[in-house]
Amino acid sequence: TIVVVDGDVLGKPRDVHEAARMLSRLSGRSHTVITAVAAAWRDKLESAVEEVGVTFHPLSDREIREYIATGEPMDKAGAYGIQGFGATIVQRVDGDYFAVMGLPLQKLVRVLARLGLRYGFGALEEP
Repeated sequence: TIVVVDGDVLGKPRDVHEAARMLSRLSGRSHTVITAVAAAWRDKLESAVEEVGVTFHPLSDREIREYIATGEPMDKAGAYGIQGFGATIVQRVDGDYFAVMGLPLQKLVRVLARLGLRYGFGALEEP
C-alpha cells in the first residue's frame, strides 16, 4: 500500500519528523491510496490494483504531534491508519474503505472468482 500526493509516493515514515511532514502535507487535502492484491490457486495467478481517493480534515500542529505520539503512524504508508485513531483525521473516502486499510476486499473477491473460487461468506468454495 502506498499513498500518492502531488505525484509523490509516501511510504512508511522513517522517523517522527518524517511522519509529521507527511501528515502536514496531507492536512486538509486529498490524496490517492493505491494497494494491490494477488492470489494463486493451482497453476493460476491473478492480481488487481485498487486506487481510492482520501481527503483529510485540516490538522493543527498539536493534532499532528498528538497523533504521532500514539505510535500508530510509524508503520503505515502516509503516516496514518484509517482503521485506528487515524479515522478521526479522515474527512472522506471515495472508494473501498478496506483498500485504504491495505486489503481491497472487493478486488480480492473478484480475483478469487477469476481463479475459479467462490467466497461463500466464511469459506472458499470450488464450483
